[in-house]
Amino acid sequence: MAKKVVATLKKGKDFARIIKTVKSPKTGAYTFKEEMVPVDMVKDVLSSDK
Repeated sequence: MAKKVVATLKKGKDFARIIKTVKSPKTGAYTFKEEMVPVDMVKDVLSSDK
């Protein structure tokens, strides 16, 4: 199944996986948030969370 997902992503635009660390306000523990975004939008996505 993973091969199908990768194959379908390669047909259109190029995508990048963004992995961010997010600190929980309740516990103080860090979690990871993953996103798949088009390569041309990577800077916009990263700058919007500051």
